[in-house]
Amino acid sequence: MRLQQYMARCGVASRRASEAIILEGRVQVNSVVVTELGTKVSPGDIVLVDGKEIKLEEVKRYVLLNKPQGYVCSLADEKDRPVAADLLKEAFPERLYNVGRLDMFSSGLIIFTNDGDFAARLSHPSAELEKEYIVDSSTSLPRGLAEDFMKGIRIDNVFYRCKQAVELNSHRMRIVLVEGKNREIRRVFEDRQVGIRSLMRIRIGSVGVGDLQFGQFRELTAQEVKTLLSLCHNESKKFKSVNFQEY
Repeated sequence: MRLQQYMARCGVASRRASEAIILEGRVQVNSVVVTELGTKVSPGDIVLVDGKEIKLEEVKRYVLLNKPQGYVCSLADEKDRPVAADLLKEAFPERLYNVGRLDMFSSGLIIFTNDGDFAARLSHPSAELEKEYIVDSSTSLPRGLAEDFMKGIRIDNVFYRCKQAVELNSHRMRIVLVEGKNREIRRVFEDRQVGIRSLMRIRIGSVGVGDLQFGQFRELTAQEVKTLLSLCHNESKKFKSVNFQEY
């Protein structure tokens, strides 16, 4: 098994993130630092990440968290800020990592898992999985912003376009993204000189926030996991299907 795939199945990170960890020289196989992505591991090999041994996890977890503002989406933070994954530690012994991100000042839904194949499928740009947000502005929304965002706005040579934008009132907009470039909504609003008071993700694909309060979480059902995967457009054979017998 390729090292990055092994790391993903151990719940370290997605395969793509695991590749970055390998290139940073943070992985050892049988006491030897490995930095080549083609490296393979066999049963009996001892793999360390940041000095800690990792092992295949038998139980696959798929957890939906309603992230509060003030939490960062990373496994650790060099500035010692609160980490969203820490909200799950007491409930789940497995090492879970976030699928995609929400910035520190945004709130709402984010999925955590230890299934690298599932994470790769959902987070790949080709998935085009819908993500819905409610944005409250500190100033009145300018006329035409929703329409312009749907047509596409170019900022610093980056093209931003949402699937849908609806002005709910003079200070609130509902936005649906399918690509989700880094800080996309914030950059568009900043370009139009509109301050954001709050930004909350309320839906990922077929999964909505429901009754989850900030800081609360729940496990996705097997049907919800299956439906999320079916909504992804990347039907490439390189993605393995979820083994529901392990779920």
